[in-house]
Amino acid sequence: MTTPTTPPVPAGWYPDPAGGTRTRWWDGTQWTDHFQEPYNPGSAAAALRAPEGTKAYNPWIWLVVFLPYVTLPLLFTIDFGSIFRALDPSDPDAVVRAQFAMFLSPGYIALTLGGWVLVALTIFCAYRDWRALQAAGVPQPLHWAWAFFGVAGYPVYPIARSVVVKRRTGHGSAVMWAAIGMIVFTFVVVGIWTGILVSQMLQYVSTIPTS
Repeated sequence: MTTPTTPPVPAGWYPDPAGGTRTRWWDGTQWTDHFQEPYNPGSAAAALRAPEGTKAYNPWIWLVVFLPYVTLPLLFTIDFGSIFRALDPSDPDAVVRAQFAMFLSPGYIALTLGGWVLVALTIFCAYRDWRALQAAGVPQPLHWAWAFFGVAGYPVYPIARSVVVKRRTGHGSAVMWAAIGMIVFTFVVVGIWTGILVSQMLQYVSTIPTS
């Protein structure tokens, strides 16, 4: 007559036989010294909280917000109306010459080259801001590489950075509102510039002989 045997317990995490809330690894034959604490979503969120009083602002982030708009006034120094004034039905090359003259004007060159320089400076300032947040004790701040969206004209870094810092420190929303405010300001300035350009075009159209 054979005696039935108890099937072996498969390896895995089981409640610690010594008691407590943690689990212990059973390797299939014996208990090991590997333990696992129970997962607590609250503790994971708390680990990403910055110490009380952590600074959310520094000079670098304000440069990120405002630097891209330094060259905006140069838009009004470019004589776009010269294209309309140079139109001559008897000279088909007049418009081409006017366009070249505009592209080579100091205002247009400063606006174009200055824009690329400011984009590079903005990315550099985003990197310094990222390092400053780490030094201030902000855990896992938004990575500075998001600033590369500034090449396409999108202020992703300051807005997203503000959201992340707000979660980590409880404050820091001023950066987001400043970035949004500058976007609105830009739309107003571009709207005024467009109105001036349309006015110049209409003035030219009114001078064209009807016959």
